[in-house]
Amino acid sequence: MAGELKERVARGVAWSIAEKIGTTLLQTGVSIVVLRLLMPDDFGVVAILTAFAAVAATVVDSGFSQALIRKAEPSDEDYRSVFLFNIGVSAVLYGLLAALSPLVAEYYDMPVLEQVAPVFFLLLPANALCVIQHTIFTRRFRFALLSKVTFAASFVSGCAAVLLALAGCGVWSLVAQRVLQMAVRALLLWRLSDWRPRRRGGPAFVSLREMAPFSFSLLATDLISALYNKIPQLCIGKLWPADTLGYFDQALKLKDLPATSVMTAVQGVTYPAFSKIAADGRKFAESFRQVTMVVAYAMFPVMLGLSAAAHDLFAVLLGEKWMPTVPYFEAVCLAGLFYPVAMVAYNVMKTGCSGRTIVRLEIFKKCIMTVILVVTLPRSVQAVVWGLVLFAACEMAVNVGAALRAVPLSGWRLARTLLPVALISGAMYGVVRAVAGAPIEPVGLRLLLEIAGGAGAYLLLSLLFRPEAFAEMLSIVRRQLRA
Repeated sequence: MAGELKERVARGVAWSIAEKIGTTLLQTGVSIVVLRLLMPDDFGVVAILTAFAAVAATVVDSGFSQALIRKAEPSDEDYRSVFLFNIGVSAVLYGLLAALSPLVAEYYDMPVLEQVAPVFFLLLPANALCVIQHTIFTRRFRFALLSKVTFAASFVSGCAAVLLALAGCGVWSLVAQRVLQMAVRALLLWRLSDWRPRRRGGPAFVSLREMAPFSFSLLATDLISALYNKIPQLCIGKLWPADTLGYFDQALKLKDLPATSVMTAVQGVTYPAFSKIAADGRKFAESFRQVTMVVAYAMFPVMLGLSAAAHDLFAVLLGEKWMPTVPYFEAVCLAGLFYPVAMVAYNVMKTGCSGRTIVRLEIFKKCIMTVILVVTLPRSVQAVVWGLVLFAACEMAVNVGAALRAVPLSGWRLARTLLPVALISGAMYGVVRAVAGAPIEPVGLRLLLEIAGGAGAYLLLSLLFRPEAFAEMLSIVRRQLRA
């Protein structure tokens, strides 16, 4: 990356990751309290609603926010057109989902779904209200501000969830947390932004029509992805009891706290950055390699460490009630090794590949996912989890392959970049597993030794072998401390 842009990206990633770390720690604390107070079937109910909401949110955006980020100079009319589109579609989908909630409740034999769904799906219009503000701040690299907004919304909603759970409100505490988080986020973004949907220019559909080819290509890929990402929850909710779905869904969510949180930060910053340098093939390729390397260096040890220490982690923090989640969590954390690399490559694809190519690749990946689900769903929930790990590996391979065709970077050079990180992380995993298997009591002490041993081993091996990723990470930290 060029000097100024590289610094802006580094600052943006640093702020975003700082916010994600803070938010993740906050959400982890809230989750521990709420998980101890509520029952697994409460989380199963919310998992079903979340699946529907995730698909609907993808339709509401329809890829237009990404088109605005990619566009060189969006006009005010472009922003207004997308805003009106988002509001209109969100209102229609909200009404449709609220009307269908009795049928969904009957299908899953969860009567409480009918009561909470109309409140839960208020997420959709609340999110639609602030998509444009978030897009504008992203284009301006205002990640410090966005980080503060996200943390504030998480803090308010997390406190509300804990208080409601303590008051015995059950599933309503989870519903309130999700809706309140989105509402506070929308309110803050409106308050901090100077953009308003003023009437200017021609009809709204003119701007939408110009952006539609790229936007709808992204919609197709994102919609396919959203549907397939939630198929396991929807099927498990039907085939197994609600508490089993709760165990499975919490394994995914707890894995996502570090994995998805960090990658959301990295994606949010790197996509606009990649878009600005896409014309310079060498800088584009080197940026892709460096971002992938640094993300892998940060995420590989976290995901492997969580998998290795899962049993003691759950025993200490969540108690006996949630121990059935451990086998799912141990396995699904391994998917976190592939997900970060796949997502960075996907940002390269969005910048350097045509919309049609992205759609074709998404269909191909989902064909793989279909085969995996057909094989694993009839067997067991654990089989489904291992199927998700296999699919994460396949998705990484497909995304990286497509990204490498879009930039002048060889697969062998990228592999040589990641191999030292993978080897050091694997050695750290062995250390943590060895400590976890030692007859050390109490469990809390053993968990502390696992964390200290893993962190110490990773740092010591990094200092000993000095991989490129370690040097780059130190350089980033020094620059941020001087900033």
